[in-house]
Amino acid sequence: MTWQRTIGGPTVMIRVDGKPVEAAAHDTVATALLAAGHRHFGTNAKTGRPLAPACLIGICFGCLCTVDGRPGSQACLEPVRDGLVVETGGGNE
Repeated sequence: MTWQRTIGGPTVMIRVDGKPVEAAAHDTVATALLAAGHRHFGTNAKTGRPLAPACLIGICFGCLCTVDGRPGSQACLEPVRDGLVVETGGGNE
């Protein structure tokens, strides 16, 4: 399922896996990635299976990615800001 933004407002530009992504200024990294069509945020270290957010409140750890060089960041708890750099490792090509 892909989220679609229905409310306009101010936006910021972030970089996700080297590509520019426009995000609503009030988004978290996780909601910005979901709105941009990203389904996987990384892979499970033990199983290699894709990770994806399930709760969006910091409990499930399915949204772990690297944010501004900090690996293991919970994307659902990170607010976006202009120039933020995100690496998912999620195979979203």
